[in-house]
Amino acid sequence: MLNSRLGNPGAEYDHTRHNTGFMVVDELAKSVGATFEDKRYGFVAETSLKGRKVFILKPTTYMNLSGNAVRYWLQKENIDQARLLVVVDDLSIPLGDFRLKGNGSNGGHNGLGNIQQLIGQQYARLRMGIGADFQRGAQVDWVLGKYSAEEMETLQPSIDQAVEIIKSFVLAGLNITMNQFNKLGKKKKIG
Repeated sequence: MLNSRLGNPGAEYDHTRHNTGFMVVDELAKSVGATFEDKRYGFVAETSLKGRKVFILKPTTYMNLSGNAVRYWLQKENIDQARLLVVVDDLSIPLGDFRLKGNGSNGGHNGLGNIQQLIGQQYARLRMGIGADFQRGAQVDWVLGKYSAEEMETLQPSIDQAVEIIKSFVLAGLNITMNQFNKLGKKKKIG
């Protein structure tokens, strides 16, 4: 199974909305005791969950070229696309909420667009809401802006839940995971 998150490498992007995917997989790696190594096209952590091998990828190709890293690691490790879960930020979802989908369009997200261009759209994605509290024309500043402490209080429970979603995806598969987690709203988090 390959779990890839989309984001930008470098300290200047730490804790930005565009790197929400990095924040999720960092928490996943921490929860399973995995460490990232600098490898081709990204930082990769290898682990297993109940005997199932898992690769966690943080591409270093920058967001808009994430497909290069995803395609490379799928091919290198001979991973079926059905076992790919991409974690990505999403402006159209309120901060602290999420959507797990089995496939679909890129929704205007350049990182997902690049992945679809290179491997198609038949892969799962976990869209993490970052909200859209910005004025017209300020989208780039919003996406590349850092979360406030107050926003992190709203986001952190969803990051924790995203880790559980990823583990469920690995162990139970997409359909069971979607049925279990997509029905949970912002106010009904598991604990």
